[in-house]
Amino acid sequence: MIPVLRTEKLCKSFSNGGTQQHVIKNLDLEIMEGDLTIIMGASGSGKSTLLYALSGMDKPTLGKVFFGDTEIQGYTNDQLAVFRRKNCGFVFQSIYLLENQTVLDNVLTGAFVVQKNSPELIRKVKDLLKKVGLDEDMQKKYPNQLSGGEAQRVGIVRAVINEPKILFADEPTGSLNSSSGKDVLDIFTQVHENGQSIVMVTHDIKTALRGTRVIYLRDGGVVGEHRMARYGEDDLKERREKLTAFLDEMGW
Repeated sequence: MIPVLRTEKLCKSFSNGGTQQHVIKNLDLEIMEGDLTIIMGASGSGKSTLLYALSGMDKPTLGKVFFGDTEIQGYTNDQLAVFRRKNCGFVFQSIYLLENQTVLDNVLTGAFVVQKNSPELIRKVKDLLKKVGLDEDMQKKYPNQLSGGEAQRVGIVRAVINEPKILFADEPTGSLNSSSGKDVLDIFTQVHENGQSIVMVTHDIKTALRGTRVIYLRDGGVVGEHRMARYGEDDLKERREKLTAFLDEMGW
């Protein structure tokens, strides 16, 4: 497999009361094309900080981030914004939809930033919304008329509509009930099966089971990783047992 993203000696520090808090420390990491990489670790281990540094949402203190063969940590804020629009999709626990726009328009607004307004694009957006269970009636609704699970589906479609090279997700099911959470995870699995590279932060073992690779952070560094087949290709009970054993070994 080919690294779609990698870091060299990545460091991220924050000033806290006059002292430096080192959240990410000399981290070397490769994110492979086509993987669904899960980032886990205890609270404060640097999971979200790492995600933001990898995606160009935050600049590292030291070290390098390569997207393919291109270094991005030296980009200006404007250059990073262009980079993210062209290459990255984002799904967060908090679902940021425009309240004054319908489901359809929320996705189209994101699509128009990268693609030209065209009948083909509108058709593509409508078809993708239907594939995640949002029919034409649902597409006319506004965010305040949606359940949490429905809104997160809109967020996923908006994140993938421009066919990003990598999709980043930070606790995407954290605010959903178990039924809605499963529906959303099924969509991530479907997107991954279509070849999408995904990096996802989670503390939930049900979410982690969907991955092909789980990396575990402690004190700002990777202390272990666990490889799995694609979800559905092996016995789920055995898959859970092996992942649970790995997490127990990590002290999860």
